[in-house]
Amino acid sequence: MNKTEKLTGNKGCIIIPAYMESGRIGAVVQGAVRYCKDVVVIDDGSSDETSEEARKAGAFVIRHDVNMGKGVSLDDGFKYAREHAFEFVITMDADGQHDPSDLGGFMYAYRSGGMQAYVGDRMASPVGMPLVRRFTNLFMSWLLSRKMGQWVPDSQCGYRLYHCDVLDDISLKSARFAAESEILLFLADKGVRIGAVPIKVIYSDEKSKIHPLRDTIRFVSMIMAYQKRKKNR
Repeated sequence: MNKTEKLTGNKGCIIIPAYMESGRIGAVVQGAVRYCKDVVVIDDGSSDETSEEARKAGAFVIRHDVNMGKGVSLDDGFKYAREHAFEFVITMDADGQHDPSDLGGFMYAYRSGGMQAYVGDRMASPVGMPLVRRFTNLFMSWLLSRKMGQWVPDSQCGYRLYHCDVLDDISLKSARFAAESEILLFLADKGVRIGAVPIKVIYSDEKSKIHPLRDTIRFVSMIMAYQKRKKNR
């Protein structure tokens, strides 16, 4: 198997949470369907043409009537994958920062590495990543890795692969980008080993939805809330 192998026929689907991405979602889906015929876009209450553009490009669309947050969108995508008996899912962002050509690298790692979860790693070659984003990612990855008891070099990257078996009883409580860190804590508590897949860094002229200070506060709050729920189980 080589790193350009398509996902078609491997019981995998691609999940793309999206909010107000009508200008980019079409190209993202078109790139993804070259590697996998099953692409699911969760339109999280967009008031623009995100759903329509995703459908035209070849995606199946799940639409929220109102904005409910990335955690709910991911939950809905995972539920769809389980209900349709997919073996694994790959999550991508809708803003064009994830290169579909890296999908082959995830499949190669999954088939050859033997782990049940892989997270994209932009930090091995972060050329082009804004400096504040780089420092924020390094801090969050360091802190989360300490809590998890295993090293994940780019814990904030949303480009990921999960075996559906490890998502059976997940229910995300966090809003926005903290939800993806919550998934990693959940998996680590289940004893799941998490691998890393080097991916490209793509930044163009889009305005980032990441707010370093605000999202760092949400991130720390998520860890505290998760630990409290874990203690009360």
